[in-house]
Amino acid sequence: MLQDIPADLPDIVVTAARLPPAAGDAAFSVIRLDEGVLGRARRIDEALQTVPAVSLFRRTSSLAANPTTQGISLRAIAPSGAGRTLVTLDGVPLNDPFGGWVLWSQVAPESLSGLDIVRGSGAGPYGAGALTGVIQLRERDGDGGALDVSGAEYGGRRLAAATTLSAGRFALTGVVQRELSDGYVPVRGAAAGAVDTPLDLATLSGSLRADVAIDPATALSLRAAAYEENRGSGLAGARSSAMGQSWSATVSRTPSAERPGWRAQLWRRESDFANTSVAVAAGRGSTTPANDQFATPAEGWGANVALRRVAVALGGGLLEWELGADARFNEGETRELFRFMAGSFTRDRVAGGEASVIGGYGEASWTAGPWLVAGGLRLDGWANSNGRRVERDLTTGQPTLDEGSPDRSGEVFSARLAARRDLGGGLAARAAAYSGFRPATLNELHRPFRVGNDLTEANAALVPEELQGVEAGLAWEDETTSLGATVFWNRIEDAIINVTIGVGPGAFPRAGFVPAGGVLRQRQNAGTIEATGVELTAKHRVGERLSFDGALSWTDAEVDGGTSAAQLTGLRPAQAPEWSVSAGAEWRVVDRLTLVGRVRYESRRFEDDLNSRVLDAATTLDARAEFEVRTGVVAWVAADNLFDAEVQVSETGDGVAGYGPPRTVRAGLTLSW
Repeated sequence: MLQDIPADLPDIVVTAARLPPAAGDAAFSVIRLDEGVLGRARRIDEALQTVPAVSLFRRTSSLAANPTTQGISLRAIAPSGAGRTLVTLDGVPLNDPFGGWVLWSQVAPESLSGLDIVRGSGAGPYGAGALTGVIQLRERDGDGGALDVSGAEYGGRRLAAATTLSAGRFALTGVVQRELSDGYVPVRGAAAGAVDTPLDLATLSGSLRADVAIDPATALSLRAAAYEENRGSGLAGARSSAMGQSWSATVSRTPSAERPGWRAQLWRRESDFANTSVAVAAGRGSTTPANDQFATPAEGWGANVALRRVAVALGGGLLEWELGADARFNEGETRELFRFMAGSFTRDRVAGGEASVIGGYGEASWTAGPWLVAGGLRLDGWANSNGRRVERDLTTGQPTLDEGSPDRSGEVFSARLAARRDLGGGLAARAAAYSGFRPATLNELHRPFRVGNDLTEANAALVPEELQGVEAGLAWEDETTSLGATVFWNRIEDAIINVTIGVGPGAFPRAGFVPAGGVLRQRQNAGTIEATGVELTAKHRVGERLSFDGALSWTDAEVDGGTSAAQLTGLRPAQAPEWSVSAGAEWRVVDRLTLVGRVRYESRRFEDDLNSRVLDAATTLDARAEFEVRTGVVAWVAADNLFDAEVQVSETGDGVAGYGPPRTVRAGLTLSW
């Protein structure tokens, strides 16, 4: 009968399928960035720079960084081009299936409602890759949208839009981003030569997500996304391009006091990458092709499930537990031409393989009065298989190298435990211990690469690097002020480091010829890295119009190369600054005019594993003015690196420094509805 058919429920709120934040998160070091911070950034990695020691492998942002250096790390323990941090978008890993890096062009800041930075090893529900932590991106929900149209010096142009439309039980979220730049030249001044060219950029990305509210507590989300980018590498003849697609399906049910909640998710990613590198002649007057990585097809796919229950525990406390499992599978290969002689490439290479991680975990938290105690255990099995590297002579077609890597596998146990206590008066204390791991990427295992005159060999025998850590913190806040302090100790075992094993000019087995001024490195599990650090944060609001924030990170990190890389013992990891400071102010001068400023300082860092190439300390100031034309319409102008500081981001073996962007003025219009 018609009256037996349930009517649509108009009061259902349609959101993305995701579980709410776990209660136990509050016991760990979690930093949240909201739409306000994200809305002023062109790229997500630039918004992350407001947190000290959170950065890509080099100082440059993804606006100018080669994709292979866009891996991100939390804390200045040991940055890596592959990244030692897991990045997820509503549970789906964004790390590239071949290289582990994150192509930040694929996600527009306007598409997010916020993100969480979990510092310290992920363990728990995060698993493989969350060595120094995890960055969890949350895509926007709810009706409305945002649009940014802007232009900048050096040919910068950007258009980004995100909106959500809903009707009854259905919602559709669409995002598009297009960015173009003529770029700046990284090598400047007397050292620059004819080979030094701008870091031009062209990107395009988009996504579509459909949400269905099955009932008030159950949601289904289907998402598809794609991106592509093309960029110059700052040297004549050196360019890169990347493209990819992803799909995911997620269904979740929010837990309640009466019943458990759950989430199930399937995802798939495809990517391709091309990169040309060159050898630079003395005097930087010319370049010679060195490598043409014309394709790097890769695929990643996986699934995860979680069951969560909230209940009243014995003694009246609130108990929340979660059981889950996840699986990730990656496969890919590099296809390239190399050994340029007499005007043409003489050899080609195909190298790659497969990797997988399958794990399960259990997490629980208990809240009673002023106490919160949380922890979890995790067990993962990893495997590398079908590894291969084949190099051929293009004239004869005969192989010059044909080797397969033995299949390898192992298990990793990880855990975390934390406690937080409210001491009253706005003061809280917490302590945590944790462990985690990161398997080597297919790129690290199988692909040698070249940057300028420096060569780095792959190593198919790499095993996962593992981290153990402890930390303690205090936090205090009232209506206008918040303060935080954390001290930590971390140790990475079997750290994957690019270790110098030869100096040019000279010919080396497998690697071939290394030019003068260049070095030969190999990825190795080079002993351990220990790091002790302090993190301070502060926020203060003066009335309703003026606010300040600041954060400081100090990290003392040291390598112990053991017997395999004794020359590294006592040195600092490459690209790991000791000090990082970020401070900002926001002043609403009048109702429609807001001024924003942010200063960043970073102490010197080393370009290489031997600490022989020093990148000087740097201080930059960014400024921005916003004028509200009408409700939801803001015109703005910004000056990045206002005082045109010279920020060293790289140094070659013969002492030529590359620099970050000079002062750049941008202006645009943002709309929100």
